[in-house]
This record gives sequence, structure tokens and C-alpha cells, in this order.
Amino acid sequence: MTKRLDTIFAEIPPCESFADIGCDHGYITQLMFEHAKCQRAYITDVSEKCLNKAKKLLDKQIKEEKCFAFVADGFKGVPKPTTALIAGMGGEEIIKILSSADYCVENLVLQPMKNPQAVRAYLIGAGYKIDKDYIFKADGKFYNLIKTSRGSQSLTEKELEFGLTNVVNQGADFKEWLSIEIDKLERVAMQGGLSLDSLQKVNQRIKRLKDLC
Repeated sequence: MTKRLDTIFAEIPPCESFADIGCDHGYITQLMFEHAKCQRAYITDVSEKCLNKAKKLLDKQIKEEKCFAFVADGFKGVPKPTTALIAGMGGEEIIKILSSADYCVENLVLQPMKNPQAVRAYLIGAGYKIDKDYIFKADGKFYNLIKTSRGSQSLTEKELEFGLTNVVNQGADFKEWLSIEIDKLERVAMQGGLSLDSLQKVNQRIKRLKDLC
């Protein structure tokens, strides 16, 4: 298991039923069963070839009728779980999956690869409250993780842009990410060649980042 998967797994709450949407190899679901964090699981992928890898890994649980596999686009045709994971996809794809579902899942753990701000805005508008939302570093890369449940909440502009937990309780990984982002943008601004409008946007972004330091 990688540190990325271990971090994601640690944030998934114990539940009656669990769905891993876009499960890839099925490692997270395997951990859910090994640690008795769910009684029943649904694994899905749009690719039958990818799903077969997970089915092979979870063959025992499938034979015991504890795990059910679906070649599916998101939640389509999948029984409603109490908790779901969607990891390793772009933010817009995650929003598409959630907005096209026939039901609302009580608890979600999301790991968008890009556009986390759009995911946060969607969640708040769709009747979710964000319980944890932070950047973590694994294998030399930075990832966003959003843990959410049904409820109402309002976020500040900073919390929407950077993540609630990052703003309120700045962790070491977030501080490192901030430093790297500021340095990268300052080098872009100093290199020249940007239009006045682009340079203004870069400087505004730098200021917003520095305001968090």
C-alpha cells in the first residue's frame, strides 16, 4: 500500500455499506474488509478490464456475497451505500458523478486530482458539510482530501479556495505546499513575458497565498 492510499483509508468512517467508485485495483475495499470497517461493499469501474483486477483481489468477499462488482459510470445501477469513496479523478468528473446519482450518499471521502475548489462549492450547494479538507504529501506529490457528510454549512472565500482544515489548522504538508507555490509563482512573475492581465492574476494569487502564511 502507498502512503496516499493509507491516508485515504484512514479517513473512511466505519459503515454498514461502502462503495468505491472507480475502484481500480480494489485495495481500499480490501482494507475495509480486513479492518472490519464495513459489512458490505460495492466496487465499480467504467472499465471491465480494470474491474476484473479488483474482482480477483476481492474474490473471497465476492463469493461470500459481501462484495458486489459493477461495470458502471459512477453510481448508476449501484445500490445506495452509507459511505462512498471517489479518489484519483478530476474535480469536474467527481461533480459529474455526484450530480448524476439517483440518491445522496450520507458520507463521502473525495480525493480530487484537480479543481478541489469546484468540488467544495458543489458540496456546499448540494447539502453537505465539510468535516475535514486538507492537503497531504505522499511519495513526493501533494493531494487534496475532502471528508464530508450530509448537513448545512457556509465557508469563507479562503476556505473554499484552500480547504477548511488547511485554513483553520495549517499542517506541515500544507505549509510546505504554500512555500512551493509561492516560490513557483514568484519565479513566473519575475521571468516576464506575461500580459498585464496575466501578471496581475499571478500577483493576486501570490498575495492570497502569502496571507495564509
